[in-house]
Amino acid sequence: MSEELLVRHCSPTLAGIKTGNMFSCFFAGDIDMKKCIRCWNIQLTKKGLRVLPLRFYNNRAVIYVYRPAQLRKDLWNNTAEEILRERGYTTNNSEQCVVHLRKRLSECDEFPHEVGLFLGYPPEDVQGFIENKADSCKCIGCWKVYGNVNAAQEAFAKFKNCTDEYCSKFAEGKTIEQLAVAG
Repeated sequence: MSEELLVRHCSPTLAGIKTGNMFSCFFAGDIDMKKCIRCWNIQLTKKGLRVLPLRFYNNRAVIYVYRPAQLRKDLWNNTAEEILRERGYTTNNSEQCVVHLRKRLSECDEFPHEVGLFLGYPPEDVQGFIENKADSCKCIGCWKVYGNVNAAQEAFAKFKNCTDEYCSKFAEGKTIEQLAVAG
């Protein structure tokens, strides 16, 4: 699998300005996927990143790239904890939360909306999305905003600029290991 997909979809996480990113991609099979994930983890774990397949079905994988240390901080929020507890998560351990998210992805017919918490979205926006059934948001960017529009728009611009810059650097020959910042 091309590292270009990782850079295109996960630059803000590689740069350390976002907790996590998620993307879907095709693999020839389970063995191919595991080999690729292992290779990425060898390169990125020392930078404070982790790459996990959240779901694999019909040779398509949902890949989660995240910073475990930042995820722990993000989930240590009253609103985030409440959202997760309501969905059966044990909130005192972020890694157990990731395991539970994987389980929810395999069992749920629809995408579990709490996934935004694992991507670094503001908890009030995740809660607003759930409560409003994805309607009546204040604005839309990387996510639907129900809380602070100005902060969200600044984050959207920052993420776009980061992705543009990282894609350019990757095209110039930088590797994902070189692009990923330690954190």
